[in-house]
Amino acid sequence: MPLNKDISLEYRTILEWVKPESAVLDLGCGDGELLSQLVQAKSVRGQGIEIDEQAIYKCVAKGISVFHEDIDNGLPEYGDKSFDYVILSQSFQQVKKPDEVLKEALRVGRQVIISFPNFAHYSARYHYSIKGRAPVTPSLPYEWYDTPNTHFLSISDFIQYCRKRNFRIKKTVYIEKDKPVRILPNLFSSVGLFLITKEQGEEHS
Repeated sequence: MPLNKDISLEYRTILEWVKPESAVLDLGCGDGELLSQLVQAKSVRGQGIEIDEQAIYKCVAKGISVFHEDIDNGLPEYGDKSFDYVILSQSFQQVKKPDEVLKEALRVGRQVIISFPNFAHYSARYHYSIKGRAPVTPSLPYEWYDTPNTHFLSISDFIQYCRKRNFRIKKTVYIEKDKPVRILPNLFSSVGLFLITKEQGEEHS
């Protein structure tokens, strides 16, 4: 099935990265829209984990298999390499223990796809340096007192973190206003998207 060009560049990229008929675990799957697209376009065997009950109802309405769990508690019910891909789409920065969550994701998945808002984006820097206030932008649309984000990382932070942990970065896409960014992504990208494994070294594409 051809990819739906009306969906976001982030989702289109994930759909391009995931191979047909793969086993996919979506951690913090929200309303299940990404898994639904993967099932339709790539015939994946999809499983979601979500903590928000209202989002779970939306998953069920889409026919998505979803468990009501807190991913900060780990994934003890899943064996090593149970999935071809584990996805953390805009949920990595919201967990309490991102290091532990990512280690578990890499244990149960052969590859991990992860995206997060870039807190070093120029608009965030402007809010802090000029206005002296926590940023509220299209990619960070929350006030400081009601944001679900608990960790404020940049693209450069994540790349350095992967080097430290010996995670291999296989693919990257940097996004601003639903378009790819190829120059100074840590400054001009509002979202970073990565495909990683536990293998040592890096390979950007």
